[in-house]
Amino acid sequence: MGEFKNQWALILGGSSGLGLATAKKLASEGMNICIVHRDRKSNLKKFEAEVKQMQSSGITVKTFNKDALKEEVREEIIKDLPKHSVKILLHSIAKGSLKTMNASKETMLTKQDFDITIHAMATSWYEWTQTLIEHQGFANGARNIAFTSEGNSRVWPGYAAVSAAKSVLEALMRNMAVELAPLKITTNCVQAGTTETPSFLAIPGSEKLIEMAKLRNPQNRLTKPEDVANSVYLLCKKEADWINGTILKVDGGESLR
Repeated sequence: MGEFKNQWALILGGSSGLGLATAKKLASEGMNICIVHRDRKSNLKKFEAEVKQMQSSGITVKTFNKDALKEEVREEIIKDLPKHSVKILLHSIAKGSLKTMNASKETMLTKQDFDITIHAMATSWYEWTQTLIEHQGFANGARNIAFTSEGNSRVWPGYAAVSAAKSVLEALMRNMAVELAPLKITTNCVQAGTTETPSFLAIPGSEKLIEMAKLRNPQNRLTKPEDVANSVYLLCKKEADWINGTILKVDGGESLR
């Protein structure tokens, strides 16, 4: 518990799925949590119960139900955190177009859809990173992590915009890993296996993808959010100081076949 005392996890998109599971894991290990999320009031009750549970472990939890893609929101939230305190910036924003390329003109994937998706799911990570650096928010030995997926190189119907965003995300990871290394910041991506999260279930044909994943996986089960959260926690430990610029697959071997 003492390893992360007075340190913060800043999680973008942390009210459900992989982001929330990671927040819970890091809170249980003594890290303070700041979650930026975007939810309707109808979805808040369950999330607020999770926040109370995290707070019961004696750490501080801040939540902001605001648009993480706006510059003024970035500035406001980062200024609210102590300087040199953010041990991990975790990008878990899942906001993107699931339109297809072969469709009617009214429902076809457009350049604007690509622009919105790539900003939300990729370049916003770079914006938050740079704003944290500008305001001296990162702790020494900070971790900069984003979630990618096997869709970075595979084709699923309706996944073109998200796939493009994941490719951009991974290119950003590689370059930040090199260029931010002098600042003692390591940058990596975590590639989760097929996980039943709200964002995954929104993908057209997700039921079929789930069936396929169970058949492909040597463990004969889907990846759980807790599996992914555990891997992020491991990357936060001092023993992971030398892991930089890589895509860590957390899928039980699913992507091997």
